[in-house]
Amino acid sequence: MRATLAGERRVSAHPDRVNRGSPPILGGVTTDPAPATAGGLIRRTLGRQRRALAGAIALITLWQVCEAGVPVLIGVVIDRAVATGDVERLLLWGAVLCVHFAVLSLGYRFGSRIGFRAEQEESHRLRTEIAAHVLAPRGARTERLAGDVLSVATADADAVGTIVRQLTLTTAALIGLVVSGIVLATIDPLVAVVVLVGVPVVLVCTQVLAPRLAHRSHARQESIGLATGLATDLVRGLRPLKGIGAEAVALDRYRGRSRSAMHASVAAARWEGLLYGVTQGISIAFLAAVALIAGHRALSGEMSIGELVAVVGLAQFVAEPMGLLAYLVAQLARSRASARRIVDLLATPPLVIGGDRSADGPPRLTFEAVGSGSLDDVTFDVEPGALVALVAEEPADAAALMALLRGETAPDAGRVLLDGVPLTELRIDESRRRLLVAEHHVDLFEGTLRSNVDPLALLGEERLADVLAASGCDDIVAGAEHGLDEHVQVDGTTLSGGQRQRLGLARALGADPRVLVLHDPTTAVDAVTEQLIADRLPDVRRATGQRATLLLTSSPALLARADLVVWIRNGRVTARAGHAELVTDAAYRTAVLR
Repeated sequence: MRATLAGERRVSAHPDRVNRGSPPILGGVTTDPAPATAGGLIRRTLGRQRRALAGAIALITLWQVCEAGVPVLIGVVIDRAVATGDVERLLLWGAVLCVHFAVLSLGYRFGSRIGFRAEQEESHRLRTEIAAHVLAPRGARTERLAGDVLSVATADADAVGTIVRQLTLTTAALIGLVVSGIVLATIDPLVAVVVLVGVPVVLVCTQVLAPRLAHRSHARQESIGLATGLATDLVRGLRPLKGIGAEAVALDRYRGRSRSAMHASVAAARWEGLLYGVTQGISIAFLAAVALIAGHRALSGEMSIGELVAVVGLAQFVAEPMGLLAYLVAQLARSRASARRIVDLLATPPLVIGGDRSADGPPRLTFEAVGSGSLDDVTFDVEPGALVALVAEEPADAAALMALLRGETAPDAGRVLLDGVPLTELRIDESRRRLLVAEHHVDLFEGTLRSNVDPLALLGEERLADVLAASGCDDIVAGAEHGLDEHVQVDGTTLSGGQRQRLGLARALGADPRVLVLHDPTTAVDAVTEQLIADRLPDVRRATGQRATLLLTSSPALLARADLVVWIRNGRVTARAGHAELVTDAAYRTAVLR
């Protein structure tokens, strides 16, 4: 059950308001052109947030420098006030220490606030950019499952947004290390040399381990996305799976995918643990060396007690940004992996082929396909006011027909004309206004029965009643406690398959397109309801003018009401006639009654 990312073509035949030649806009956010690489996406992220980034770096660096200054101030207090017993100096330096902590606290508070806001804003912009790409009128041609696409738009967008915090903390940590080294050099050059040696060793270790961690982080993100996508698909298809008794097969498939995600996550976590362990080990060794050197110098009288406290405190402080650098390297690997997934999704080409032409002819669909996929030679016309039915014996033929009718592919030889113009040459808003392809699978949205049938609230009460009756939805409304205002959950999970299918048919009829294509609209309904739909469907289509209707179906009830039945077998048109005439053929009877 792959995600259909065709720009919601099945929901409404009304054109979208698209500003051609300008960046797409969604949710009030204008998206920038998509970068071609993960590094390009990260650079764009930092460029878009440069002002907030500068403010956050300044304040967080102030906090980090103040953190480094705490042990130094404590050492000064000890040497100049405690050791001397001077109460006035003790009060003075106590006040300085209080001011210092106030600056430290406020710097972190407001720096974090600015950085967090920038991070959330960037994640939101990425989410809207992904949504705009996927929900664009022309759709996105991707093989990702719907749940995987959702994972890219949520978890991966958040992971890329954290690059703002990563750069802020990394810059502050490096500056904090430099300041600590300078202060240590003024107290004791030998201790400063130990710092200058220890920090590069940590950085080299992180850089050596980072590429392997980045590779495993990407594998983890992909595996988790695939598992999420499969889980979403299985939940959406739970009813059909139960109907055919395939729960065990589905469970085994998900268990295998989940196990792969677990192994990928463990492999990535193992490298993260190695990175943290190596860094912490070097930091502890570095701290011990500094403490031993400073203690020896204090015992020999070369260093005062206050200076000893300052040196040991600074050594402890330095261990924190060194560990932070290792953590940020791991987080950067995860962000780059997510950036690659986002770039790959944004690079997917449009699903629907479009041009720049308009049409002004009467509602008419002309189909001529020779050598397109499994179709060898299929031609037919749907005239204004006509209802034509197609019987495709092979599922591959039906799939090829639907791909051509949706404009996702062009015939290798031949043409598909909509109102006299090749479908793939029409502007997307023009084709959406004139043609509605209603898929077999129905998507319902959280809202009410009314909002799912008439999402744009364009139908009058009389027309709405006709549409509900023609689709067999009038009994759904009659049986609902709140009528048309009855609540519908996401994907209609509280409705039966037949009820969802009828609501989808009502929505397609209510859109009233000039040309309507219905793919198996009654496979989930009972025989009585199917006959009712067959009797009323032609009338509701003709009520608003000369509308052309094409049915891909094998339902005898619908075929009997069609003006013409086109029988397709092995990729070729076998016969064109009325259902009553074709039903005398034993092979045709087998095809429509199986």
